[in-house]
Amino acid sequence: MQDKSYHFVSRAEFEQRVKNGEFLEHAEFGGNLYGTTAQAVRDVNGKGDGRRAILDIDAQGVRLIKENHPDLNPLFVFISPPTFATLQERLEGRATDTADAIDHRLRMALEELAFARMPGSFDCVIVNKDLDNAYAKLRAVVHDDLSGPFDQVPPEDDAEKLRRGSGPTGREGSSS
Repeated sequence: MQDKSYHFVSRAEFEQRVKNGEFLEHAEFGGNLYGTTAQAVRDVNGKGDGRRAILDIDAQGVRLIKENHPDLNPLFVFISPPTFATLQERLEGRATDTADAIDHRLRMALEELAFARMPGSFDCVIVNKDLDNAYAKLRAVVHDDLSGPFDQVPPEDDAEKLRRGSGPTGREGSSS
């Protein structure tokens, strides 16, 4: 709906706004361009009615907002799997994605987890081990209750090390 959920502009205007650096993030999907402007976030945050813009973004998006739009005063929350192995089990157990899609998501998760382990990358971490507990923590954050306690990003497990190529290989020996 124009001016409610979406603001439609011509392709030329969209591309010019990209060049002007107005977007926090943008992408092309199905031949259409989509994006979130910094101004749209300012508009939601600045209404004075307690609303906060919530963006579901990856580590690259977090970096870009921190570098280019610190004036938005964002709160960065990382939702973490309990372990990499658990994430892999969940994705495979759903049986909704192809093996290639799961592989792609797991490769992305390696990058996301590595970034999340860097000091200062996120304001708080919520480990999604128990859905009700994770939801309660997220709800508190959304309502500006930052008293915690919050979680820590879990350390690398064997599944993550193996996928990263720095862990056990399962080989009994080597030959030269």
